[in-house]
Amino acid sequence: MAARGIHHVGIAVEDLEAAIETYERLFGAEVEHREALVDQGADVALLNVGDSRIELLAPRGADTPVGRFLEKRGAGMHHLAFEVDDVGAELARLAGAGAELVDERPRRGILGHEIAFVHPAATGGVLAELVGRG
Repeated sequence: MAARGIHHVGIAVEDLEAAIETYERLFGAEVEHREALVDQGADVALLNVGDSRIELLAPRGADTPVGRFLEKRGAGMHHLAFEVDDVGAELARLAGAGAELVDERPRRGILGHEIAFVHPAATGGVLAELVGRG
């Protein structure tokens, strides 16, 4: 199995509204979808930029994954998301290949997609997200 392509690039931001305005003004981005992912502690906006997407993630609190990321690294690229046909099968394949996983099972992400994260240790320092098609 292989990734179908890049689904989006995730960017951690302090202020979601300001970041949306910046990407709209500078790059002509258009908001495709906004959602509060309460279980993940983030407010997110998926933006279309031409044929590509970026996902802006703002923390819902300091003690959340994005909040801790911002405290440690500051605003910037958070993850690279790959579109796959079957998140569960891809997790099993990656685990079998010895990849360190953040998630052992798929969970719900933006737009109701199945998602899972692969630890940066497995990818040379970049947090990778698997996003199911659909």
